[in-house]
Amino acid sequence: MSLKLFNTMGKSLQEFKPIKEGYAGFYGCGPTVYNYAHIGNLRAYVFLDILDKTLTYLGYDIKHVMNITDVGHLTGDSDDGEDKMTKTAAERHQSVLEVAKFYTDAFLKDIDALNIRRPDVICKATEHIPEMIALIQEIEKQGHTYMAGGNLYYDISTYDDYGKLANLNLDELKAGAGKRKVVVVDENKRNPGDFVLWFTKSKFEDQAMTWDSPWGRGYPGWHIECSAMSMKYLGKHFDIHTGGVDHVPVHHTNEIAQSEGSFDEAERAKGPWVNYWMHNEFLILEGGKMSKSNGKFITLQAELPAEKGFSLKAKGYEPLDYRYFLLGAHYRSPLTFSFDALEGAKNARKALVNKTVKVLKDCNSKACSEAELSEKAKGYLDSFKGDLENDLSTPQALSRIQMAIKDSELKASEILFLINKMDSVLSLSLVKEAEKASNPAADDHAGDPDAAEIDALVQQRTDAKKAKDFATADKIRNDLAARGVIIIDTPNGPTWKRQ
Repeated sequence: MSLKLFNTMGKSLQEFKPIKEGYAGFYGCGPTVYNYAHIGNLRAYVFLDILDKTLTYLGYDIKHVMNITDVGHLTGDSDDGEDKMTKTAAERHQSVLEVAKFYTDAFLKDIDALNIRRPDVICKATEHIPEMIALIQEIEKQGHTYMAGGNLYYDISTYDDYGKLANLNLDELKAGAGKRKVVVVDENKRNPGDFVLWFTKSKFEDQAMTWDSPWGRGYPGWHIECSAMSMKYLGKHFDIHTGGVDHVPVHHTNEIAQSEGSFDEAERAKGPWVNYWMHNEFLILEGGKMSKSNGKFITLQAELPAEKGFSLKAKGYEPLDYRYFLLGAHYRSPLTFSFDALEGAKNARKALVNKTVKVLKDCNSKACSEAELSEKAKGYLDSFKGDLENDLSTPQALSRIQMAIKDSELKASEILFLINKMDSVLSLSLVKEAEKASNPAADDHAGDPDAAEIDALVQQRTDAKKAKDFATADKIRNDLAARGVIIIDTPNGPTWKRQ
């Protein structure tokens, strides 16, 4: 079987054929850092992480790029409303950049807690204004723009394939109807679906951040950043672009128009800007999808004023309980959130950890070594790989590890191998959590003021042993022992505890 992904462009399951054999470049829309990410936002990044780790598991060399929107995102996908960054800065009495840094750090803390591998490139919009200006100039050169009211617009009527991702009808859009609701009529637009590439001070004189440009001092429309930064790091043609389903009718539709609208004839002949479009569905609460403005704001771990919401952490749930909950549904299926369902995920994850504890004990008591896998163990691996290749089917992949871990016909060494292999994608930290459960004193270093330093020294010792520098490794062990810290070597790597 080969990897098959559901492509929103064409709305079908398609075999993944990368542009360059053995390599996959992909871009995922990142957060707008004006507030904490809520748990609905975080679903998109767990999905992205599974894509990242599946491609790695299947042997691809990957490059994963994600943007940070820290300028110019309005309250809607169209060109109306307040600037979210400026609004929050005013409320917090901080600069826009201070707000952006605070919420960027909070977002990264959340994805780390969810065992999400950080993208290879995390690029901030404010650091790529020259690239955006250069791309807009290319779009302008191809005849897709016009100035009106001091702002530079993209004329969707000049791009024949506009709306192909969302199956939008261009004639209906020109008339202001169709599947995409036009919230505000902008008298400067030739067509209701036209969008701004560059705002100038003639319309937004009070913007916190502005830059000089060929069209006047101002700032970019928010769609342009993803096109400019993805092209910088992945090239003008790349494999996969991801995001939430809400991005399809406006943001991603406009990204395609402006990106392919910048192509000359030679570039157009090379093919589309992006070959595969992947979109995750919403996390749903009673009454609709989660929103930061509807009074149903739940974070992963960041504490909120009671009137604004609460965190899962405050309710007694670990980030990996939530990850398990998300993996139990396919990324393209709407997922209804409830605490009953989250409690079920918490208990199921705990059961997996407890079974892993038993496997570790069996291995330790039987001098467990990595023996050759039996045909049955290989069958589990083949099935797990098939689950991933079937459009990232995490519910089936989860069931596969659950079956393998309790299969009495498998040796403990085989089960441990399967756990480590499968968990490299599922990322539930089963072995690490089992070790903590087996020896809390050795692994739970919460509150230890020297934990980060000791962790670093233990890693240095591991690196020294790999490099056969045993003198350095022994010195680190002895130095830590003199401080009352004992290193414990386990089949899954070293841990430490205080005497």
